Amino acid sequence: MERDTIFALSSGMPPAAIGVVRISGPAAGEALRSLAGRLPEARRAVLAELCDGTGGALDRALILWFPGPATATGEDLAELHLHGGRAVVAAVEAALAVIPGLRRAEAGEFTRRAFLNGRIDLAEAEGLADLLAAETESQRVQALGMASGHVSRAVEDWQDRLLGLMAGAEAELNFADEDDVEVGESVAQRLILGMGELASELDNWLARPAAEVIAEGLSVVIAGPPNAGKSTLINSLARRELAIVSPVAGTTRDVIETPLALDGIAMRFSDTAGLRADGADDIEMIGIDRAKAAVEAADILLWLGAPDAAPSHALCLRIAAQADHWRGDPDAEAAAASCDLILSAATGEGMDTLHAAIVAAARTLLPREGEAALRQRQRAALAEAKDWLTVEARSREASDLILLAERLRLAGGALDRITGRAGVEDMLDTLFGRFCIGK
Repeated sequence: MERDTIFALSSGMPPAAIGVVRISGPAAGEALRSLAGRLPEARRAVLAELCDGTGGALDRALILWFPGPATATGEDLAELHLHGGRAVVAAVEAALAVIPGLRRAEAGEFTRRAFLNGRIDLAEAEGLADLLAAETESQRVQALGMASGHVSRAVEDWQDRLLGLMAGAEAELNFADEDDVEVGESVAQRLILGMGELASELDNWLARPAAEVIAEGLSVVIAGPPNAGKSTLINSLARRELAIVSPVAGTTRDVIETPLALDGIAMRFSDTAGLRADGADDIEMIGIDRAKAAVEAADILLWLGAPDAAPSHALCLRIAAQADHWRGDPDAEAAAASCDLILSAATGEGMDTLHAAIVAAARTLLPREGEAALRQRQRAALAEAKDWLTVEARSREASDLILLAERLRLAGGALDRITGRAGVEDMLDTLFGRFCIGK
C-alpha cells in the first residue's frame, strides 16, 4: 500500500535564520514542482521562487531533490531551505497542506519511515531518540554511538557467528550420509564450544552499565546524622537555596533531589533526612525510612557522619564535613584523618576535591571510551539470547543436534529483536512518539 506524502518543519522553531521544511513520500516531487515550478537536478541545491497554488509569492529559497530509495527515509524526499521567519514558514506549510496527497507529519514519522524502509535499524532509531534528548556530554557520546550503529554492528557480528554454527548443525542433520560432512559427537562439541564463547561475550556486554543510568543520571545521595552539613552541601553543589539549613535536628524530613551535571556527566543529587535512632517523631521517621531506601539505591554515597558508621556501599566517599567548625579539636582532627576528604561547604574548603572525587567515582560506573551501553529492552533480548546459548557440557542437550539447532534459532530470534527484525510492533508507537515533529 502506497504511503501518504508527509511534510514538516525539520529545523528549530522560528524565528531563525533558516527554516528547513522536509517533504517525504511518493508525491514529494510533484509537491516540489507545484511550489518551485520545476524539479532540480538530484542532490544539488538550487535557488528558486516559491509560489502557492494561485501564483502568489511565498519565498525565495534553496530547494533540494533527493530521489528514493537512497535517501534518509528511503522514499522520494524534498527539502525547502526557507527564510526562517514565522510568517514565511507558516505560508509555505499552508501551501503544502492544500496539495492533494500531502499531510502534516506526526511526531517521529520521518524516522519511523527510515526504519520501515530499512535505512536504519531499531537500535539506531533508539540512539537517535536519545541523541535528540541528550543534555550532557556523556549522554551525547553514548547516544551518538548507538545512533551510529555501534550496537547494530556488534549484533550483526553475533548473528553471522550464529549462522555459521546453525549451518554446521543443519549440515549434520540433513547430510550426515555424505562423506565430506562432519558427523556425530565432533559437531556437537564444536557447537557447544562456539555457543559458550558467544554466551561469554554477551555476558560481558550485559555487565556494562545500563543506558538508562546515563540518560537519567547517576544517583548521588548525601547521607549522615542530623546537623552533619548535608543541606549546606547540596545547596553549595546546586549553587542555590535548595534545602532549608537550620541547627534544629530533623529539619529535613524528606528526600530533596536536584539534577546536576559535573564534567558533562548527568547526576541526581539527593539530600536526605538525618539518620538517627532516637528523638524522631512519626513524620521524621518516615523521612528516615526514605533516606535509608535512597542510600541503598544510590550509585554514589556521600557520607557525612562518623567514618566507622558509614553504610556498606561499593562507592562511598566518607567526608569530614563542617571543617570550619571543628578545626583545632584534637578528637575531631583524629576522626577526620580516617575520612576520604575534608570539607567545608560554607567556606568552600575541599569542594574542588569533592567535585573531582565524585566525577572519578562516576566514571567507574559509565561505559569506557568506545563502549556502548544497552537500553533495558536490548539488555532483556541479549540476556535471553545468552540463556539459549548456555548449555551444560554433560547435559543430554549437549549431544542432541536437534535441540542445539533449536537453541541457536531461538538465540538468533532474540538478537533480531535488538535491531528490529522480529517482534517489535508492540513498541514502535512508543519509540517514535518520543521524536519531535519533523524527525
